Amino acid sequence: MIKSGFVSIINCPECGVPVSEKAESCPNCGHPIRSDITPVPGTTKHFRGFEWRTRTELFGWPVIHIAFGRNKQTGKWMVAKGLIAVGQFGVGLITFAQFGIGVLFGFGQCIAGYTAIAQFALAVYFGLGQFATGYIAIGQLAYGKYVLAQLGHGDFLWTPKIKDPEAVLFFTEFWERIKILSGF
Repeated sequence: MIKSGFVSIINCPECGVPVSEKAESCPNCGHPIRSDITPVPGTTKHFRGFEWRTRTELFGWPVIHIAFGRNKQTGKWMVAKGLIAVGQFGVGLITFAQFGIGVLFGFGQCIAGYTAIAQFALAVYFGLGQFATGYIAIGQLAYGKYVLAQLGHGDFLWTPKIKDPEAVLFFTEFWERIKILSGF
């Protein structure tokens, strides 16, 4: 323990990073530091949450971070942040979350990223969902360059009423490639 003015600096019991003894949780790993924290006003005393992360990191992020629910000490919603992030809220290269950002790939209810499969899939390249965007967009409502949808807007559109030959050819070949890759 190091005394710095009026505040003591301690090492986090989980990751060993120096942190103020007055901190609610470690800024590096989220491990609770204080046990005397009062509940957040308007909330229940007992929060249910789960958090786990690998000790192995790459670019300062854990390889896998899983976080659900609220922090037991602070009552704040936990966000999974890792190369692979799993939780209600998540940010990562690959993300499985209710709400999240998957830089390369995301799967969940509302996901943004390069590729996304979600109820609301906001993708740059490939989006699949009830509402989908992307260069390739497949959904009930979709917007993109190549669009396969119930209702959609795009350069090449395949809907129940519009069958652009370029879109039909593209999605037929796309499906054939998926079948080959998956072994169907």
